[in-house]
Amino acid sequence: MNVAIITARGGSKRIPRKNIKPFLGKPMIAYAIEAAQEAAAFKHIVVSTDNEEISSLAIQCGAEVPFIRSQDLSADEVGTDAVLLDAVKKCRDLYGPFEYGCCIYPTNPFLNGCDLRNGLAFLRERHATSAFPLVRYDFPIEQALTLEGAKPVARWPEHMVKRSQDFAEHYHDAGSFYWFDVEKFISARVLINDDSVAFPIGADRCQDINTVDDWARAELKYRIVTGQAFP
Repeated sequence: MNVAIITARGGSKRIPRKNIKPFLGKPMIAYAIEAAQEAAAFKHIVVSTDNEEISSLAIQCGAEVPFIRSQDLSADEVGTDAVLLDAVKKCRDLYGPFEYGCCIYPTNPFLNGCDLRNGLAFLRERHATSAFPLVRYDFPIEQALTLEGAKPVARWPEHMVKRSQDFAEHYHDAGSFYWFDVEKFISARVLINDDSVAFPIGADRCQDINTVDDWARAELKYRIVTGQAFP
């Protein structure tokens, strides 16, 4: 048995009601729930939230909300590891033991069921604590610049004259989902540790959404990626 756990607290400050704000006519969290349903890999799709409005909408979208997250796990400074550990233990109490879980963030409308299935296969193949997607940086990080006032300063001057194709590829966490072996995660108490593994996905399936401008760019990108007509 596998369980999806979507972490969706209600206290977003930069984008109020971010997890349920309409994204092209549909609550943002609905995309994560639909991707989990499309994956056909989960016995239960659970939303961990402290917010009754999020809970109600999640249930309408087909997820389960069998518990309400405590307020001490809903503050800004509380990390994913603590929230997920709490949810995993509660799900085990409710549903019995399960082998694999998947932590899914609620604000990625580009997530799809295929990526979720591939992530589970990768985790099983590597026998890791966790497996998660990465996205390649578009530009060599070795040629980064800093600013001293208005003056651009090379972070690594020795690399500025090199060709971009001469650098190794670098990646960042897609911030989308994390498959994990339940027993190993409970033992380690952290999602990402020494035996975690990762795999690349395309930049078309990843978008950080932290500001109003990010939101607008995500909607534009989603229309392009899915071929939706512009109004």
